[in-house]
Amino acid sequence: MKKSFELDELDCANCGAKMEAAIKKIDGVEDCTVSFLTQKLTLTAPDDRFDDILKQAKKICKKIEPDCEIIVK
Repeated sequence: MKKSFELDELDCANCGAKMEAAIKKIDGVEDCTVSFLTQKLTLTAPDDRFDDILKQAKKICKKIEPDCEIIVK
């Protein structure tokens, strides 16, 4: 499954790059891109593990950029 999410309060392109690299290291992640310009995160992961991987990605984002939030609609 591939989904895109808006990022709220991503203030630094370098932090976005750190998030992308860390999320790619999560077991099961097939691909991840974080765009500072568009304020979006695109995550590709297996359907059956997607929600768990997304939770881990949210924790990584908070650790790197405490004000940043992944908007899930």
